[in-house]
Amino acid sequence: MGLQSAMTTALTGLQAAETTIDVVGNNIANSNTVGFKESSVQFATQFLQTQSIGSAPSGSNGGTNPRQIGLGVKVSQIAPDFTQGTIEISSSQLDLAIQGEGFIVVQDPGGGKLYTRNGQLSLNSQNQIVTSTGNFVLGYGVDDNFNVDTSNTIPLEIPLGAERVAQATTEATFRGVLNPTVEAGEMPGTLSSQIIGNAAIEYADGDFVGSDGRSFPPPVAGAAAEFDTGVATNIGVGTYSYRVAFVDANGEEGAPSAAFTATTTTANDRIDLSGLPTAGLPWTSLNIYRTETDGTDYHLIDTIASSVDNYQDVTTDAEYTTIAADDANDLDATGLDDGVYSYYITYYNQTSGAETRPSAPIINVAADEDGSSIRLDLSKVDPPSAEFDRMRIYRNVAGDDSGVYRLITPSNGVAPPVLEADTLSYVDTMTNAELNAVTTTLDFDGPKAGNGTRLVDLQIRDQNTYQNIISGPGVLSLTGELGGSDLDTKEFTVTEDTTVQELTAFMTQVMGINTSTTNSPGSVVINSDGQLVVRSNVGEENVLDISQTAFRFTPEGEEAPQTVALNFTETTLDVDGPGTTSEFIVYDSLGSPINVRLTTVLEETTSNSTTYRWFANSGDSSPSADPTQAGANQSIVIGTGTLVFDSNGDLLSSPNDTISVLRAATASESPLEVDLDFSAVKSLAEVNAQGEPTSSLSMDSQDGFAPGVLTDYIVTESGLIQGQFSNGTQRNLGQIVMARFANNAGLEQVGDSLFARSVNSGEPNEGYPGEDGIGRLTAGAVELSNTDIGGNLVELILASTQYRGNSRVITTAQELLDELLSIR
Repeated sequence: MGLQSAMTTALTGLQAAETTIDVVGNNIANSNTVGFKESSVQFATQFLQTQSIGSAPSGSNGGTNPRQIGLGVKVSQIAPDFTQGTIEISSSQLDLAIQGEGFIVVQDPGGGKLYTRNGQLSLNSQNQIVTSTGNFVLGYGVDDNFNVDTSNTIPLEIPLGAERVAQATTEATFRGVLNPTVEAGEMPGTLSSQIIGNAAIEYADGDFVGSDGRSFPPPVAGAAAEFDTGVATNIGVGTYSYRVAFVDANGEEGAPSAAFTATTTTANDRIDLSGLPTAGLPWTSLNIYRTETDGTDYHLIDTIASSVDNYQDVTTDAEYTTIAADDANDLDATGLDDGVYSYYITYYNQTSGAETRPSAPIINVAADEDGSSIRLDLSKVDPPSAEFDRMRIYRNVAGDDSGVYRLITPSNGVAPPVLEADTLSYVDTMTNAELNAVTTTLDFDGPKAGNGTRLVDLQIRDQNTYQNIISGPGVLSLTGELGGSDLDTKEFTVTEDTTVQELTAFMTQVMGINTSTTNSPGSVVINSDGQLVVRSNVGEENVLDISQTAFRFTPEGEEAPQTVALNFTETTLDVDGPGTTSEFIVYDSLGSPINVRLTTVLEETTSNSTTYRWFANSGDSSPSADPTQAGANQSIVIGTGTLVFDSNGDLLSSPNDTISVLRAATASESPLEVDLDFSAVKSLAEVNAQGEPTSSLSMDSQDGFAPGVLTDYIVTESGLIQGQFSNGTQRNLGQIVMARFANNAGLEQVGDSLFARSVNSGEPNEGYPGEDGIGRLTAGAVELSNTDIGGNLVELILASTQYRGNSRVITTAQELLDELLSIR
């Protein structure tokens, strides 16, 4: 082979030197490429020309070595150097430097996986994390609750300005001092409404313009004279006294006249009455009363027309005796006292005792002289239903302005007058003295409302005026007060059939009355007097109030609300138990703020402990999905519990220290349960500047947040991407995944600082940074190229020298060939 092989051998040397220069040049060219790993060229001998394989030693020969001529060099390997590059701080928080083994996993355009150590990352217009060459960075995403989802790798994103998050409150901590020396709460506040009647029960109604009262003076006395008839069967001998009284068409008798007398001297006499008073309507007849001989009791002996002015009395003693035996014939000799009178009428059930509210009054009927009578015309009073079978009439005592009206009774005072419900008239002759002795007085309010009374039938009275509280179906709203502060306005749907019991339940719920405590629970009831009675929970801070404008009613089909004329007065003035009121905000799972009011009151003190009770309510609590639905639960009570302190004022226990806010009317999680941490609260005898005991309680912190937008992020050394939101919360946004290989040098470089798995790299072992031999990440930094420029320049010199040397071999071989060709 000779000189020809020398030239080809030198050619391989040239090629090897070129390869070295190429590799070194690439190293130097990427000396500023982030994450670049320099490579080195490794050589091996190529083919050999064997001239002799040599011989083994023998007894006569020491052996010879093989004689082989090398035929050149080859590149056995271009080996990347994966030693750690220098870490340098960068200006981007998304730049990542890998410290240790491993590669960041990215996605190629075809959806496959590639690997890189170039941590210069950024966000594209879709907030996706990409490399400097546009490849998506792969990792684990998060679910709706921001928990890392390791089911598969996906392109990671950081949705700045788009993602929003809220955090529900789970714990609230308090601090303060609750004074053990104050008065314990024992007497709760109480409110009572005016009396509320039941308008569903009818009353004596009618045209009272025509149904009037008229005063009639006592009729004048007549004259009596003896007349001898000559018949022995008439009046006997003696002196007789007479009185007369007018009677109307209904049998109602007026006051009697003064007495007038006549004396008979023979048994054959009769007595002629002349000059008797006469009258027109309403009187239709005249009752004539007489005594027995020299007697004082008057009995009815006859009735004549009211237009007749004379009468002949021939009643024998025997006949008179029979008449006198019948009490119905007795004369009621009473008459009204001089004065001005007013009357009211009710319907009455003599079996059950039920009675209606009074009619409109018949007022200011004057009796100008003693002994008069007043006739009441009842002909135009509407008849009652079958529920009532009697009528009652009430009257005032003349000159009495107290407003008390008493039931009219007959002169004997035995029983109320038995007036049929359809009575057309009544004549009053009862004296003031007799009326004053009557104990039955008029109840102007009439039948009282009860639990079963419909709201549309509730009525109140202002003197003689009655009005319905609620005119019909609609929406009733209530804005109560607790501890001097307004509660949230709540609405209550009223139908034709809504009852008082439903109203009291609504009031109990929306005024934050806790009915579960054993120590004086609060309540709203309607008592037997028809009054709504609101009983607060104990403690001065729990005192309730309902102002005159607290109730508003919007009739169905209308928009403008009306004030409800339902007034409450405070009936307990000695409320005790000073305490504290704390108002604070917690958040539900949607980040909605929830206002909470927490009050405290001293419940009990013993020789070695102090017990305070707390009450919590929230107008944002919504137990029902549709609060406007009839009968919906709208309770704002969210909890109550006790705080027990030891003799040093430290908290011993706090049973039931959780509030539960129902959120049925929202899309948030329900209930929102918040643990109350009172461990920093003390029970000490603090006083103010005036030496008065004082208490204080306030929320120190809570772990919930309102909705916040993603404004920033960090990447931890374990590759976890955590978002920072404007409300101060922190949530996981994703997890960067890394991969390591058994043989990094076996990876295939595919450009753009990317590597691909090859047949000699081994399978990728994916995992979290810092685990399973995978290096950690440093955010805000990059790994510089590990190119050793000095070493590479030396290699470049050596390669250049190698190249020149091999060129000289070729030159020498060429010269020898030329010399050979020049032989002649």
